[in-house]
Amino acid sequence: MQKIPLADWIETIVSWMEDHLVFLFDIISSVIEGVVNAFNWLFMLPHPLLFIAILGVLAFLVGRISLTLFSVVGFLLIYNLGFWSQTMDTLSLVITSALISVILGVPIGIWCAYSKGAARIITPLLDFMQTMPAFVYLLPAVTFFSLGVVPGVIASVIFAIPPTIRLTLLGIKQVSGELTEAADAFGSTSMQKLFKVQIPLALPTLMAGINQTIMLSLSMVVIASMIGAQGIGAEVYRAVTQLQIGKGFEAGLAVVILAIVLDRFTQRLFTSNKRRR
Repeated sequence: MQKIPLADWIETIVSWMEDHLVFLFDIISSVIEGVVNAFNWLFMLPHPLLFIAILGVLAFLVGRISLTLFSVVGFLLIYNLGFWSQTMDTLSLVITSALISVILGVPIGIWCAYSKGAARIITPLLDFMQTMPAFVYLLPAVTFFSLGVVPGVIASVIFAIPPTIRLTLLGIKQVSGELTEAADAFGSTSMQKLFKVQIPLALPTLMAGINQTIMLSLSMVVIASMIGAQGIGAEVYRAVTQLQIGKGFEAGLAVVILAIVLDRFTQRLFTSNKRRR
């Protein structure tokens, strides 16, 4: 039985994209690199202790005293261990990846909610994106964007965007049909119904998707370090390759602290919004 030349087809498509879409890839690379650098400059602008103080105030405003204490003590530990600049690099990469995922994922999720045809096409693609090993995403990312931060962000977006799309679709689908019929009865346009009825009611589910997207973006940190993305992941990868167990534990602890703070912040932001409503 003759083998299907799937690999050859993929190579042909990639070669065509390299030859004809270079200008587009350069624009995407410039935009992503500019956003990452802007976030990194913003996070590195204040002194680490001032940054921690600001973080503590924000944590107190959106959460409880426990979140404030954990955020302050955790980031003080990161600063003490000497991973401050690496943590800010990682935070810039994660925020950029999550931001792109939300900007792309929420409209796609809304489109799927309004179009059954789009949902039938996109849902299998999301299954493919979630089940494909994350390392595979590094190959086209490096091919089109070389080494560095940009392919790390691209791979993180591909890996992390499915929850935002799925839960946006789910949230809008769960809105009661009676409420949408009532909006129609009052003469609401499609946009008014979407932004004043469906999205506010779907916000809990949508925020859960954003939370998962942020966590998945952070989980790509170590993998992205293999293709030149700087940050804590690079320290973890270096410790693994050099069998430095203590150094690896310290870097891993910094990742854990950052993950918990980001997770609790997004959860508290949602609960505070819900309480206000």
